[in-house]
Amino acid sequence: MNAPRVIRVLLADDHQVVREGMRMILGESPGAGAQIEIVGEAATGEDAVSESARLRPDVVLMDLQMPGVDGIEATRRICAAGTAGGVLILTTFAEDARIRESIQAGAIGYILKDVLKDDLVRAIRAAARGTPTLDPRAQHVLMRQVAEPPKESPFDVLTPRELDVLRLVAIGKSNKVIAATLFLSVGTVKGYVSAILPKLGVADRTQAALFAAKHGLE
Repeated sequence: MNAPRVIRVLLADDHQVVREGMRMILGESPGAGAQIEIVGEAATGEDAVSESARLRPDVVLMDLQMPGVDGIEATRRICAAGTAGGVLILTTFAEDARIRESIQAGAIGYILKDVLKDDLVRAIRAAARGTPTLDPRAQHVLMRQVAEPPKESPFDVLTPRELDVLRLVAIGKSNKVIAATLFLSVGTVKGYVSAILPKLGVADRTQAALFAAKHGLE
């Protein structure tokens, strides 16, 4: 697949200052190759999915930490719908679970936010061609996984969002506070808590908090 002459990019990040910075960096599109045009922005995972369907960008530049629907789930929905040429993860996280889940969701690349400008542009152009790009640190994490398979964790049964909820339950936060912190409805939080309890084999949120403390949830 050849990259288009102009690569249409959708920026998905919940921080406006980051989106503005990306606009400035990518507007220059240094070096030889296709130019980059920012065709839209999204501040939430839901917006990223809907804007991708509306704009049909060549590349979605996706943050992972998004309110409501996170970047991994948004990536999964966009890739399943085929509404973008590719989703390139741009994040601060180099955790093995995040990298693995992003790739499983369909992301074509995974790079960290301290990437050099030229490397970011190259990664976007590669994504537009259908060529994967992995940050060297992400590659190192994946290679370490192959060499030393991660130990099983009692929290492996939980989704990333369920883990977010459990972390807040573990420090005594109410459903209302959790909802405000994670940009969710109280009903959605109650649903997550109800799903977490049987997965951990506990009867209530107090036992869930004790379970989290006992097993060292970070």
